[in-house]
Amino acid sequence: MFSVEDRDRVRERVLGLASSDSRVVAGAVIGSLAHGEGDRWSDLDLTFAVSDSVALVRVLADWTRDLAATVDAIQLFDLPSGPTTYRVFVLPGCLQLDLSFTPASAFGPGGPRFSLLFGSVAAAPEASAPTAHELFGLAVHHALRARFSIERGRAWQAEYWISGVRDQALALACRKRDLASAHGRGFDDLPDEVLDSFRDALVRSLECTELRRALACAIAGLLRESTDVPELASKVEAQLHELAFG
Repeated sequence: MFSVEDRDRVRERVLGLASSDSRVVAGAVIGSLAHGEGDRWSDLDLTFAVSDSVALVRVLADWTRDLAATVDAIQLFDLPSGPTTYRVFVLPGCLQLDLSFTPASAFGPGGPRFSLLFGSVAAAPEASAPTAHELFGLAVHHALRARFSIERGRAWQAEYWISGVRDQALALACRKRDLASAHGRGFDDLPDEVLDSFRDALVRSLECTELRRALACAIAGLLRESTDVPELASKVEAQLHELAFG
């Protein structure tokens, strides 16, 4: 597995690329290392502003060739988000490198984990976290899909959706307690009693009875954590009970 020193060497290589590329006009660290709160296992997230007159794809292509040759970076996938393109790599030792490029006129923090290294930012709004209504609504959608998958005999798909119900409910629990809710980042910081109440929502086998049991537990947890959306929860509570026990 990669070491902190390995990660630092890759960071310096990427920043060297940025300093020698006149098309790149600003850069920042994002993610868990932005303000030093990362740990031994944190991946490397760097974001850059590209001159508005330059196509992002050209910079991506050039940097990808360089990183493949110099640090054995393997491109996994791209993720477009508004004007920004994220490219994710895996390197020797299982180090994940996330690079993102944005036109300079739209470059700025998309959240609190942003530390400018050079250049300047444009006036860009901070991305908003999902509302309680959105999290709860997604969970209800997933519960519907879970029950229908069970009825169709599609056990693996049912397990996928049951896990989704649980994850949205835990995200609601995080949001109520001012913890990070995206990608499970705050789950382990929830109180023990909250986490204990969701243990039975873990699917233990692909038997129909087990899938229905886990779904019922996930739905019960969702309703417990729905205090920020009482009106919506009351409107769909009967349907949720039908999905769990009907």
